Amino acid sequence: MIPAIILAAGASKRMGTAKALMDAGGRTFVRRLLETLRDGGIVSAAVVIRAGDAAIEAEIAEAGFGRAVVNPRPDEGQLTSLLAGLAAVDGPGVEGVLVTLVDVPLITAATVRLLGERAAVSPASVVRAVHGGRHGHPVIFKRALFAALRGADPAVGAKAVIRAAAIDDVTVDDPGVVEDVDTPEDYRRVILGAPGPRE
Repeated sequence: MIPAIILAAGASKRMGTAKALMDAGGRTFVRRLLETLRDGGIVSAAVVIRAGDAAIEAEIAEAGFGRAVVNPRPDEGQLTSLLAGLAAVDGPGVEGVLVTLVDVPLITAATVRLLGERAAVSPASVVRAVHGGRHGHPVIFKRALFAALRGADPAVGAKAVIRAAAIDDVTVDDPGVVEDVDTPEDYRRVILGAPGPRE
């Protein structure tokens, strides 16, 4: 079994409002992700949030899938949220965890399902989605990496663990895996379809 962890405890400083509650096609980011995970074959999910995020908790409850998990140290780095989620979902029969970000709301159920199927047969300890030559989310961490994640430096995060691991990059026809929505400009470009600034 591979449960999912949605990381949603960021401060959303660049966006200026809680990204989890922003609209993506008639559903909030967090609701859309939870429905995508469920439709992609995930049987349980934890959404890691900050203490006091009652509106996000209510949205998770309304989704009827997933549960809220509070990260007591969200300002110490994203790894603390991953570990809070891991503590919540780990148990007998858990072979790995699928991790994604609340600010990557457009991933598809087909991508989630494909990653799960690949993880079941791949010898790699990390299985991640790739589109257009760029790796993104979701990422599956196999159980073999749980101890390394728990012992990692929060200041560095999971990147050092990933760099030292065997990685299976799965190319998907899903641009949503690399579309992070961090700023109002990102929101207009990715969600509303407005052209962004030229690079």
